[in-house]
Amino acid sequence: MQDFRKLDVWKKSHELVLATYRCIPAGTERRFPGIASQLRRAAASVPANIVEGCGHSSAKEFARFLQLAIASANEVQYHLILANDLGMLSSTTFAKLEARGDQVKKMLYGLQRHVRGVARPVDPAAGQSPANG
Repeated sequence: MQDFRKLDVWKKSHELVLATYRCIPAGTERRFPGIASQLRRAAASVPANIVEGCGHSSAKEFARFLQLAIASANEVQYHLILANDLGMLSSTTFAKLEARGDQVKKMLYGLQRHVRGVARPVDPAAGQSPANG
C-alpha cells in the first residue's frame, strides 16, 4: 500500500481531469447529451483507478488497477476525438488535452512495467524478468 499523492502519474492524471472539466464549454450537455459527461467520467476514472490500486497490498493487484487506468485513458482519448470531430472543442483545446492524455498513458505504461517487474522476480536462467521479456 502506498500514498497515491506521491505518484507523478496520479498528479498528471488529476490535472487532466481538472483540465477536461474546465475546457468543456457551457451548454455542451444540451447540444451533445452524454458526451461531455462520459468524457468527464472517463477522465476521472484514470486517477481513481490509480488511487484504488494504491490501496492494495500486492504489486499484482496494483498492476491490475493500472491496467484499468490505461483502459480509461484510452477511452478519454476516443471521447476527445469525438468531441473534437463534433466541434465541442477547439483544435487548440483538443491538442492540449490529447497531449496531456498521451503523457499520462506513457507514464501509466512505464509504472505498470515497473510494478510488474517488482511483482515477477528475475529469472536467473533467462537473465531477465518475464515482464521485460
